[in-house]
Amino acid sequence: MSPSLPRGIKQLLEEAEANITAIEPVDAMKLVSDPDWLIVDVRDIRERQRDGYIPGSFHCPRGMVEFWIDPDSPYFKPEFAAGKKLLFHCALDWRAALTVHTVQSMGVKNATHLKGGLKGWKAANGPIVSPEPV
Repeated sequence: MSPSLPRGIKQLLEEAEANITAIEPVDAMKLVSDPDWLIVDVRDIRERQRDGYIPGSFHCPRGMVEFWIDPDSPYFKPEFAAGKKLLFHCALDWRAALTVHTVQSMGVKNATHLKGGLKGWKAANGPIVSPEPV
């Protein structure tokens, strides 16, 4: 058995969840057509292709969030410049929770995450765009 890290994923998630907010899937469904919100899918492209995605969601892989959201980065994406409220989601909600915590530490004030991720969204009968062809 490997030795535990002094500050592992469990601690990181507890810290993030203590400092961020989440939106229930039934409430988030109202945001799909709301022009004031951008739903950001931080899952891997293979997950998006395999499991489908929330209509109108913007795909931003978790590993690129800090680079795409920072206007000073050469990788900055204009979707993040529109001043919209940001709803991040992943498959469950761990990556999205860590994402929100990270972007808040960067100074982003208008970020939250989807409680239960895409799994919770599907369980609440949220609309899904069929998987993209590989």
